[in-house]
Amino acid sequence: MSLITPLNQRFFDSLDSSIGDIGTAETLPPECYTDSAFYEFEKDAVFGHEWLCVGREDWVQNKGDFFNTIIADEPIVVCRAEDGHIHAMSSVCQHRAMLVSEGKGNARAFVCPYHHWTYGLDGRLVNAPAMNKTCEFKREEHALPKFKVETWQGFIFVNFDLDAEPLSPRLTEIDAVVDRYDMSTGEEIEFTPAFDFPWNWKVMFENNNDGYHASRLHQGPLHDFVPSGNARFPDVPPESAGYYRTNKTLHSDASFNATQKALLPIFPRLTEEDRAQMVFANVPPTLSLVMMSDSVIYLIVRATGPERNEMDVGILAAPGASKIEGFKQRMAMNGAAAGEIMAQDQHVDELVQVGLRSRFAKRGRYSWQEGAQLALNQWLVPRYKETWNVYKSQLADV
Repeated sequence: MSLITPLNQRFFDSLDSSIGDIGTAETLPPECYTDSAFYEFEKDAVFGHEWLCVGREDWVQNKGDFFNTIIADEPIVVCRAEDGHIHAMSSVCQHRAMLVSEGKGNARAFVCPYHHWTYGLDGRLVNAPAMNKTCEFKREEHALPKFKVETWQGFIFVNFDLDAEPLSPRLTEIDAVVDRYDMSTGEEIEFTPAFDFPWNWKVMFENNNDGYHASRLHQGPLHDFVPSGNARFPDVPPESAGYYRTNKTLHSDASFNATQKALLPIFPRLTEEDRAQMVFANVPPTLSLVMMSDSVIYLIVRATGPERNEMDVGILAAPGASKIEGFKQRMAMNGAAAGEIMAQDQHVDELVQVGLRSRFAKRGRYSWQEGAQLALNQWLVPRYKETWNVYKSQLADV
């Protein structure tokens, strides 16, 4: 990390050059990917006020079902409470900061294993042993902090900011493209939690929707049918909570495997146009979608440090897909191709992070095939600048 913090007016003014036209824009400064002070700033500017994907509604189907996750150093427990609604809360005990919940399962309450403070599924403190001699102790003042919760296309999102604007109305442009994949009713046919990677979350997010590298890094029979030259980056309104690219394929129902064709049942509501392309959609800062005629790969990205992130990977298919003949063997073919492609991406991502630490790393220029990178910048930079202005005003008041 540089001894000079990037948190100054000159630095934030310089970000304007990353959000213009694709023909003139340049990449974000390397410090945005490496600097620990900037990461702490980003935890407030981005993760403190934006909608964060934490999982799927299917993971908490029954009352008492719960799971845990951590995003940007904040432990979160998500559960379906007795009222039937999904609740999301801090899993930090309000006594001595022990985590009250781990992993996933079904519970009637969350009991802190340290001192047995007990919280209801809605976060209320219902029992605190031996606190009867503590002056003016009121259980109602020590509930688990609750977060806003919203669902979209079967995914659960939380927001630490209780005044945040709703998410779904700002995803209407994305809905128009992805709705026919029926993700809310899709069958989860595979899930791998918590890959741990030594690079910044934005490096991952940029790669997940980068049309430029597809015909270069992934050149060969597993990817040539999705050429970079067929990438399109539709404009979305500035207030949109997401962005996407479409990529026409060289044949209908293309899929990443040795046959180059879909091996699972086609989503029934797709149009012929849908089946002749792939869709890559992002809801920053946590959810990326890779959408094909027979499956949707979803990637939940979680920042864990200035130069680290975790990513869950799941696959959705049309209901009943797991029951077709040869399902296991078909998935093995898809998995082999995905594994090869992901290994190429991960090798590159790790070396990009190494390069970003170099004194010779500069702010690069974009190809027209990197429209998704510009879209991410256009989503990020206003949030960075808005928070910086708040910081400045607070300092002026001191």
